[in-house]
Amino acid sequence: MGRPELAVFGLACSLAVVSAAKLGVVHTEGGFVEGVNKKLGLFGIGGRSVDIFKGIPFAAPPKALENPQPHPGWQGTLKAKDFKQQCLQVSLAQDDTEGSVDCLYLNIWVPQGQKEVSQNLPVMIWIYGGGCFSGSAEERSFFNNYHHDGEEIATRGNVIVVTFNYRLGPLGFLSTGDANLPGNYGLRDQHMAIAWVKRNIAAFGGDPDNITIFGQSAGAVSVSLQILSPYNKGLIRRAISQSGVALVPWAIQKNPLSWAMQIAIEVGCPLDDAARMAKCLKATDPRALTLPPGIESSRLGLLPVVDGDFIPDDPINLFANAADIHFIAGTNNMDGHIFASIDMPAIDNKEQTVTGEDFFKLITQVTIAKGPRGANATFDFYTAPWAQDSSQEAKKKTVVDFETDVFFLMPTKMAVAQHRANAKSARTYTYLYSHPAHNPSYPSWVGADHGDNLQYVFGKPFATPMGYRAQDRTVSRTMIAYWTNFARTGDPNQGHSAVPTQWEPYTQENDNYLEINKKMDDQSMKQHLRSSYLQYWTQTYQALPTVNGEGVVPVPPSDDSLAIPVPPSDDSEAAPEPPTGDSEGAQMSAAIGF
Repeated sequence: MGRPELAVFGLACSLAVVSAAKLGVVHTEGGFVEGVNKKLGLFGIGGRSVDIFKGIPFAAPPKALENPQPHPGWQGTLKAKDFKQQCLQVSLAQDDTEGSVDCLYLNIWVPQGQKEVSQNLPVMIWIYGGGCFSGSAEERSFFNNYHHDGEEIATRGNVIVVTFNYRLGPLGFLSTGDANLPGNYGLRDQHMAIAWVKRNIAAFGGDPDNITIFGQSAGAVSVSLQILSPYNKGLIRRAISQSGVALVPWAIQKNPLSWAMQIAIEVGCPLDDAARMAKCLKATDPRALTLPPGIESSRLGLLPVVDGDFIPDDPINLFANAADIHFIAGTNNMDGHIFASIDMPAIDNKEQTVTGEDFFKLITQVTIAKGPRGANATFDFYTAPWAQDSSQEAKKKTVVDFETDVFFLMPTKMAVAQHRANAKSARTYTYLYSHPAHNPSYPSWVGADHGDNLQYVFGKPFATPMGYRAQDRTVSRTMIAYWTNFARTGDPNQGHSAVPTQWEPYTQENDNYLEINKKMDDQSMKQHLRSSYLQYWTQTYQALPTVNGEGVVPVPPSDDSLAIPVPPSDDSEAAPEPPTGDSEGAQMSAAIGF
């Protein structure tokens, strides 16, 4: 039997050898940065680790309502060991602000092996959601667990993960619709972060020619808009949009001046001249801009705009810019549930009923551009199955399906078709995510709600295993495998990670999609998801004459439970009416090709 002190000495030596790979101090264009090296597994046995850098500035502290500028750099070595503040936004309680104007920082996770530091790794850049008015790269959940922590994706998929903050609300998206306040400051922040990664990631072991951007909800819309913008030509290789694309009716604000004027009124700026109004708004305390007296009316319509520059045209006309960018886009099977349940609280209440009258009222808000004929035709089409099943469960599912279709699924199907039609070297994939999160407050029939797949993409069933089941880890492992394989090769089936079944590319002829859930096999590849509904919206509904140019602006949804969800409202008092000529129905029609 060997001597115990020699065994201990041998273990210590082996640990010293296998734990050696780490980046240490890294030189970037702004100066030197130093993060932390975290050992993986028990005492780092196995030699794997992850280098984590938090709070690296990718732009200078921004000036209100102006484009971001390069960071001037720093002296010495920046200790990149703590997250910075989120961008200034309305608090969860809606009665204060939180965050900082100085918020343009990014975070990097770099997986390391046993001997040499990693080189030429694929890079995945995350863009968070939150309706363009809330959210951050550092949102916390229970157990001080960060929603968008990149460790599990980075180490399981052997990729570099980058997250960053971008400006929100008025500071990110207020626009007069002209050169006085062109808007899209938040989108330009995102672009500056992507460009910073392109220039600097090689020093961290990343491949600057293999960058994937991915995001969810408003972050997914941002991903879609970034690949359509000419500013990102040559920067992005691949993109993943989860529950949101540039064609959703809440992606683009077509009447930005009306919203700018509303905020100007609330903070006391003049309205008689756009240049004077813009000058006044720029000089206003950023916290007053973020939290003016009319909170609801001032935040909901602050969205990206077609500015003739960063977004040079209606997104439907820009898909040629993504001809060589591989693209995954998909939705959750009940993305519209949380918004439908706010429009109609009876959806989640077993004791309350949904009536045809309730549903018709909701439909009229969406189809207002087509007048009574549009509302009647849509109501008849969606309620036809009630002749066979008029149960409350069936009716409530119909309402959820309607909001899912209009605000997520149909625009996504159109975006995927547009990407494929314009593609040159790029491949196109689409999916339907149907693994429920099992929220105990939801009825048993509810599927995957908006945001339900985020925790699985970020590996939370592995990071906090006590809160999840074995089937949840299966789903998480599957999503990380497909996502990181795609980032590595442009093909979700090919890479470092095994996948449960082959994911076939989308074509307009086969209309392939992969259904992602806990039990996947060769039957998970399906075709023609809700094709009759797509045909209704793009043909039958489109053929109806437009009779009404007024309506409410569609509201972008929030991405998770940390931000108060804001559904498409059926209360016309909740938001100021924009000028005549652009209804919610008309925006939806334009957005998905009606």
